[in-house]
Amino acid sequence: MTQSRVGIVFNPSKIEREPLEKAWAEVGGDADTHWFETTPEDPGQGMAREAVDAGCDLVIAAGGDGTVRAVAEVLAGTGVHLGIVPQGTGNLLARNLGVPLGNVSAALRRIADAEARAIDVGWVETDTGDRQAFVVMVGFGLDAQMLAETDDDLKSKAGWLAYVEAMGRALAASDVLDVTIAIDDGDPVATSAHTVLVGNCGTLQGGITLLPDAVPDDGVLDTLVVRSDGVLQWMDTLRSMVWENGLLRLFDKDRKAASTQTVDHAQARRVRVELPEPRAFEIDGEEVGEVGAFTASIDAGALVVR
Repeated sequence: MTQSRVGIVFNPSKIEREPLEKAWAEVGGDADTHWFETTPEDPGQGMAREAVDAGCDLVIAAGGDGTVRAVAEVLAGTGVHLGIVPQGTGNLLARNLGVPLGNVSAALRRIADAEARAIDVGWVETDTGDRQAFVVMVGFGLDAQMLAETDDDLKSKAGWLAYVEAMGRALAASDVLDVTIAIDDGDPVATSAHTVLVGNCGTLQGGITLLPDAVPDDGVLDTLVVRSDGVLQWMDTLRSMVWENGLLRLFDKDRKAASTQTVDHAQARRVRVELPEPRAFEIDGEEVGEVGAFTASIDAGALVVR
């Protein structure tokens, strides 16, 4: 450990302090460690600010995607390093960065030994007036609706399998809409879609890759627009995801994500999406209510992670 002062922000509903302290004692050395417990009212922003104000040069987020995002939002642009101990269901940023899952000691060891790396942070502004950071992806449609339909009790018992149970109801609720999308400084383009995702990372639970070109430190956002409606169109979408943007990329690492009749891929630094009516919206794997429009932008290299 090279850090002299470390803040650990932990979600007590995901991990208790005692085992976390025990594991940290094995790798943290003589670091001056400060502990911060999240609350239902504050998932981590306030605690991360306290850690920064206390002079911590490394802040570890121990919890689920909500805790990681809350801490990352505060650390963006500060130069303070972020460490991740994934304890949630999705653990989306941890998956995309190769952080060990299901092993607290291994995750802490990675933090202690890893080289620092600057990654991008996305910011999303919605028509509700909110502006929040994201480190994985935001959007509406099948992904967000699936999160909205997922039973919280089943999620706590069955983990990511709860999302599978919600898939059928999400498909029924994700109807095709007429939307407008503006890329960077381009004019708004009218199109149809039931799913629009804008992301900095592309891999979800189970190794599913929705944004195959997404790289967390390339300075751009990746977009996915899906307009499948009916069995034949869904077959085209699955072929695109599994074959063209999946298996073929194993043999051709330079192959770019392919658009089809039902799927569009693009990259941008800024994306503006307007819907005809509000829809369930997700930020980094968490359903955050309904929005009718949103603007996503990238802040390149704003977050230092270990």
